[in-house]
Amino acid sequence: MDFIDYYSVLGIDKSASEADVKKAYRKMARKYHPDINPNNKEAEKKFKEINEANEVLSKPENRKKYDKYGKDWKHAEQFEQAERQQQSQGRARSQSQNTYQGGDFEGGDFSDFFGSMFGGARPAGGSRQSRFRGQDFNAELELDLKDVYETHKRTLTVNGKNIRLTIPAGVADGQVIKIGGYGGQGANGGTNGDLHIKFSIKNTTPFKRDGNNLLATADLDIYTAMLGGDITVDTFNGKVKLKVAPETENGTKVKLKGKGFPVYKKEGVFGDLVITYQLVLPKNLSEAEKELVQQLAKLRNDG
Repeated sequence: MDFIDYYSVLGIDKSASEADVKKAYRKMARKYHPDINPNNKEAEKKFKEINEANEVLSKPENRKKYDKYGKDWKHAEQFEQAERQQQSQGRARSQSQNTYQGGDFEGGDFSDFFGSMFGGARPAGGSRQSRFRGQDFNAELELDLKDVYETHKRTLTVNGKNIRLTIPAGVADGQVIKIGGYGGQGANGGTNGDLHIKFSIKNTTPFKRDGNNLLATADLDIYTAMLGGDITVDTFNGKVKLKVAPETENGTKVKLKGKGFPVYKKEGVFGDLVITYQLVLPKNLSEAEKELVQQLAKLRNDG
């Protein structure tokens, strides 16, 4: 289950009063209500989250559990029961050790099962408390294709915390990276959760990405296609000159090695750029041009 920050959903902070929660809920519910946003899946999803947030934060007991246990707040009673049992067994062990002091008997540790479930650790004093790992956070970062052509740094703000992130060149759309320890804070000495960042990459360039390769088209006039010649084409980071062979057909593909997209976490390694020639016929021919074309057709037919 992904962690949903209900405070963020309602646009309030943790110090918000019950009246603030109610006011924020009414405002957000009006904005994303299905009657106002018909056939809008995103608004429908948001409306559901708003109602979930209100269900939790508008009730003091639920809110108290959520503040302590995060996404596991519905299981608060089980956690607290396990902790009470661990504390009770810790007292029983202490009494057993006093009763059989000097003998060979050692009291059994019946809280090992709960320790394995909840990460219990034995402090120096001999008692056991449940350690709870913090929740994992999920965030989405939207970038353009040209943004990930080179490795660069970017600062993200997650739950009020600024995180300096190095984004490697070649990261893919939908790819998720994990930043350890930047999730929710652990309890009772438990480790912090992790931050999972999903990349959403839009493409506003004339190139199509195909893994590490790039695909593009280049216009080719009929004269160059028939007779051959040189043309200049765009690559992702500049222009190159290509030599076109005589009698090149429409749809011919040429591959430019190493002119594609950078390979993720392989510095200096690139895919290929595949250019498809797109034949462009001349328009608005003059009478003289039409006559020449007719003569060419006649020569071909007579031959």
